[in-house]
Amino acid sequence: MSEQKKISAAILDDDREYRDLLADVLNATEGFRCVGTYKNCDEAVKNIEVDLPDVLLLDIEMPIRSGIEALRIIKFHYPTVKVLMLTVYSDNEKIFESLRCGAVGYLLKKSPKEKVLEAIRDAYEGGAPFSGEVAQKVLRYFQNPASQPQFSELSERERQVLEELIEGHGTKAIAERLFVSTHTVRFHLHNIYVKLHVNCRAEAIAKALKNRIG
Repeated sequence: MSEQKKISAAILDDDREYRDLLADVLNATEGFRCVGTYKNCDEAVKNIEVDLPDVLLLDIEMPIRSGIEALRIIKFHYPTVKVLMLTVYSDNEKIFESLRCGAVGYLLKKSPKEKVLEAIRDAYEGGAPFSGEVAQKVLRYFQNPASQPQFSELSERERQVLEELIEGHGTKAIAERLFVSTHTVRFHLHNIYVKLHVNCRAEAIAKALKNRIG
């Protein structure tokens, strides 16, 4: 991957040691570069316009403003930045709130560095990356028809596409796994969004979590 095609990432986390470690991993990996590290929300909002990351890695537990509050502010000012939550918390409420506020994925800090890099690439390419543990929480709910009648309007193929989506696969990967064209996947995704009254993949997954919580 040429220099101009590198995926640029920034890190918002109050743990300096973790920020520096992750920045070093990004800069040492071909195809990635770290363009900024921020210790709080205000610092991020001030600098993101200059740093212009493709993907922002965002922790939840931080002083002054929580990561979820920071997410709302950052998405308001920079709606095109793809935000990937990177945290120690795996409870449904935090996952749901993060997705509802605009995060494209949710990763646990215990994930191997290779998985973090893979998730950044997935987010950049339009996917919805999740740690296996988080994805399984959503899938356990989704695969129980009695608990989610609001999904009954989905066709069998649409349910398959949504399950692939929940597992974190992007459009191209879903097409390959289901042996269909990317055009067909986009057609099914459009129908899924219409039937669930959502606008994007993150909202579709958030809706599943919200119904589980309720």
